Amino acid sequence: MGEPTSIIEYIQKNREQLIHEWLDKLSSIEENKILNQSYYNICNEYINLLTYNSIDEDIVKLKISAFIQKLIQIGWTLNFMMECINEFGKIVFFQMTKDDVDQKQMEFVWDYDKWISPINNQLYSQYAASWQKTISLQRIALDELAAPLIPVFDDISVMPLVGTIDTERAKSIMENLLEGVVKNRSQVVLIDITGVPVVDTMVAHYIMQAIEAVRLVGAKCLLVGIRPEIAQTIVNLGINLNQVITKSNLQKGIMAALEMTNRKIVSTEE
Repeated sequence: MGEPTSIIEYIQKNREQLIHEWLDKLSSIEENKILNQSYYNICNEYINLLTYNSIDEDIVKLKISAFIQKLIQIGWTLNFMMECINEFGKIVFFQMTKDDVDQKQMEFVWDYDKWISPINNQLYSQYAASWQKTISLQRIALDELAAPLIPVFDDISVMPLVGTIDTERAKSIMENLLEGVVKNRSQVVLIDITGVPVVDTMVAHYIMQAIEAVRLVGAKCLLVGIRPEIAQTIVNLGINLNQVITKSNLQKGIMAALEMTNRKIVSTEE
C-alpha cells in the first residue's frame, strides 16, 4: 500500500506526547471514569493500527478485528469510540499545523484522507457489525431462556416469566407455551408472574391470550405470583380475571394443580 507519509511519521515520532494529550482530553469527556492503564493501551494500539495501513490489507483487517473486540469487552460504545478518534485527529491537526497554518493544513487534510480515514472507516464499519452480531447473539440466548416451560410433575408444568413483556417477547412466550404443553402432554400449566415487574393492560392482554391458547389445546391454566401491588393494579385497570384460577404464589399453585389432577402431597412416617 506504499510507504507512510509525514502524518504517520509525525505520529510515530511524537507518540508519547500525543497519547498523553489524548488521555487528558478523554478525561474531560469521561468525567466519571478513571483513565487507567487500559486506556493508555487502547490509545497506543490505535496508533499502531495507523502504521499498519502500509502493510497487507488482510493483516489490517485482522488487527482491526482484534482491536474492536477489546473495545467491546471493556464497554466502549461506537459513539464513544468515534468521539475519541475524532479528538485524536484534532490533536494531531493542531500540533502539525500550528507553525505554518495554510500550507500544512492542506498537507494534513490530504495525508489524513489517504492514510488515516481508511483505517477509521474500517474501524467504524467492523465495530458496528461486531456490535450488532453481539446484540443478536445475546438476544437469541435471552429468548431461549426467557420463557421455558418446565415439567415439575407428571401432567403439570410451570412457565416462570421474568422481566418486561413486550410484543416480541409475548409472541415467543406463546410459542414456547403451546409447544411445551403439547410436547410434555401437560394437563395443567402454571404461569408464574412473580418476576414480572409491571402488569399493565397490554401485559394482562398477553397473559389472557396465553391462558386462552392453553385452554384451546386441551389444558388448564393457573396464574400464580400475583403480588398485592399487582392485584391492586389489575383491579384499577378493570381487568376481568373471573374465569382464571389465580394463586398468590407458586407453592399454592402447585398444590391446586395437584388437586386438579387428583393428587396431593402427603407426609410419610419413618
